[in-house]
Amino acid sequence: MLWTTLATALVGLAAVAHGGPAASDPCAKIAGQAFVVPSDALACLKSFAFNETLRQNLLTVISRVFDFYTFEDYYLNSPPPFQESTTNIRADITRINSTNYATDYDFNRAVYDFTNQLNDGHTRWLTDCYSTFENLLPTPIVDIEQNGVWGVFIAPDLADLIPLVGTQYTDYYQSIGFNWERLAGAQVLQIEGQDPYAYVDYIADTVSGNYLDHGVRVNSVFSSYRISDTSFSQRFGDLAGASFPDQNSITFTLIPANSTAPETVTVPFLANFAGNNFTDSASYWANNCAANNETNGIDQLSTSSLSKRDGRTTRRLARAVIVDKSHTNAVGLPSPFYPTAPPANGSTGVIKSFILPDNKTGVMFVGSFEGDYVQFQTDTQAAIGSFQRAGVSHLLIDLTNNGGGYVCLGEFLISYLSGTNFGYTGFQSTSRANALAVKIVQNVIEKGITSNISYYAPDNWAFLNDTEMPNTYDYNDPSVPLFINGQTDASSQRFHDLCTPYDVTPPASPPFDLKNVAIVSNGDCASTCSMFSTGMYERHGTKIAVFGGKPGETMEYKGMAGNQVLEWYDIDTEIKTAGLKDDPLAPPDLLVSGDFRHNWRTAWSYFDESRPIAYVSEPAPYRYPYTKDTYMSPQNLWTFAATQLFD
Repeated sequence: MLWTTLATALVGLAAVAHGGPAASDPCAKIAGQAFVVPSDALACLKSFAFNETLRQNLLTVISRVFDFYTFEDYYLNSPPPFQESTTNIRADITRINSTNYATDYDFNRAVYDFTNQLNDGHTRWLTDCYSTFENLLPTPIVDIEQNGVWGVFIAPDLADLIPLVGTQYTDYYQSIGFNWERLAGAQVLQIEGQDPYAYVDYIADTVSGNYLDHGVRVNSVFSSYRISDTSFSQRFGDLAGASFPDQNSITFTLIPANSTAPETVTVPFLANFAGNNFTDSASYWANNCAANNETNGIDQLSTSSLSKRDGRTTRRLARAVIVDKSHTNAVGLPSPFYPTAPPANGSTGVIKSFILPDNKTGVMFVGSFEGDYVQFQTDTQAAIGSFQRAGVSHLLIDLTNNGGGYVCLGEFLISYLSGTNFGYTGFQSTSRANALAVKIVQNVIEKGITSNISYYAPDNWAFLNDTEMPNTYDYNDPSVPLFINGQTDASSQRFHDLCTPYDVTPPASPPFDLKNVAIVSNGDCASTCSMFSTGMYERHGTKIAVFGGKPGETMEYKGMAGNQVLEWYDIDTEIKTAGLKDDPLAPPDLLVSGDFRHNWRTAWSYFDESRPIAYVSEPAPYRYPYTKDTYMSPQNLWTFAATQLFD
C-alpha cells in the first residue's frame, strides 16, 4: 500500500538525517519508556522527513472537509467579544501549503496550530503520529483568592497529586535532585519573566484552543477538578499538561509558602508516552502514524453489518463534544478532596450526585454527556428521586470541565428538569448546503438510506412543528441563503433534533421549582454542555455562576457551542455510503492516522434566531474566585455556591 511505501521512505530519510545506523535512531533511544526527557521525545518526532505527498493529501482532505464547516465565514470577522479568533481559513491553508517545513512533525504542528487557534474544539486536526507525548510539569498552577486578592499559585496539593502520576515520574525528579514538593502553595510572581497573568494569557491564546471566549480559555490553563470517564480527576491544566514535548522547562519567580523571600526556580517537564508501542523509527511510524483500518470511513451499503463504530439498529446518536487529550493519562483527584457527603442513587456513571449537609441542597455533578446513553437517563431519574424522597428543595448542577457528548442527553436533562409539558427543549438547527452535501442528501433519498446508518438521512430530523421528516424529504431543496461577513453561503432548511422517545420518560412537570435550580462551572463547558446551559439560561432564567478566570475581566458561562460534530471517519462514511467518493468535490482517504473533525450543524439562539448560540455573548451572571478551600474541593465549592445562589 502507498502508506507502507511512504513509511519506508520516511524512515530511510530519518536514518540519513541522523547518521544512518540504527544506534543513532532517536526513536529507538526512547522505545519502551513511559516517561522521557522532552528533547528526546521531540527528537524522535522530528526524525521523519517532510513529505510533499503527505502534505497534499492532508491539505486536500482538510480543504474539502471545511466545505461542510458551518462557522467558516464567521471567522472572517469574528464578532465581539470573540475577535481573537478572526482569520481567513482558506488563506491559512494556502499559507501552510506554500511554507517550507524541515520535518513532517513541523508540517503537522503547523496544521494543528492553525486549527487549534480557531478556538473551536469541534474543528481540529488531531494527529495520532505526533500527539503521543503529554508534557507534564510537577508544579501545575491555580488561580485563587487569598486575603481578598486574586493571584496565581503553585497548586497547594502537590504532595497528594504528583505521586498519583506514578513512581517512574517522581523517581525521575528524585534522580536529578529536584524537590517539587517544597513549591506547593508558592505564590507566583512571574512566569518566564512575565507577569503570571500575562503568561497565562499567552498560553490561552496559543495553546489552549477549544473555546471562543478568551476568559474560558484562561481557566483551561489552570489546574482544576473534573470527572474523567466516570471517576473524579484533577486536570493538570494547559500550562502543566502540554500536548507536545516541545518545552524542556519553565522558569518561575515565586515566594514559597512559609517564606517571604522571592526566588527563581526552573522546573523541568517530563514527557509521558501515551501512544502505541514501538522499538524504532520504522515501528513508531507503522504503529502510530500510518493510516489503518480505523482511519477512513466505509461504504455501509457494501458491508454486512452496521457501522463498526456505532452498531445501533436505531437512529445514530448525534454528538457534540470537544477533545481534551489530557484524558488520555488522567490522574485521579487526590483523596482529601473527595466529597464527604454520601453519594445519592445514580452516581456510578458520568453523573455524581450528593445531598449537602444542609439537607436541602441536592447536587448533580454532570461530568459529561458521554458514556452510557441509557445509564445517564436512569441515573438522572435515580438522583432526582433520591433528592425528592429526602425533602431536598434546591438543585445545584456542576458542569465543571464538561466537554459535551450526546446531543439528546442535553435535551433530556432539560426536559427532565423543565417537564415535558414545556415542549421541545432543543434549538433550531441547520447544516451547510454545499454542493457535495446537496448530492449526499439526494443520493441518500434515492438509495433509501435511513437514519440507522446515516446522519444525512431526513428521518434523523423533525420539522419545526416537531413532526418527523419523511425519508423522501430533501431539506436542502430549496436551500436557504446566509449572508455572513460579506459572503453568501447556502444552508439547509431549519429543523429540530429527534430525541424522543427517551429510554426514561421525563416527568410532565418540573421536579423542583426552577427558581431553585442553579448551575456552577469553571466556564469550560462545551458543545452539548453549552447547549444545555444556554437552554436553561435562555428559557428558564437559571442562575449560573462561574468560578475562577482572570480578575477584572468578563467571562462567558459557556465554552464553544456547536450542534453536532462529525469526525473524519463519519463524514467519509457519509460520502462513501452515498456513492460519492469518486466525486471531484470529495476528499481522498487519509494516508496517515489522524482525525480532522468539524462542526457539522449550527444551533440557533432563542434570543436571536439569526445568530448561532456559539456567537451570542452571554457573560456569567455570577463570578466568584476560587479559594484554597474550593479550588480542588467540589463539596466545599458546592456548599459555598448554595449559600450565594439560593435564598
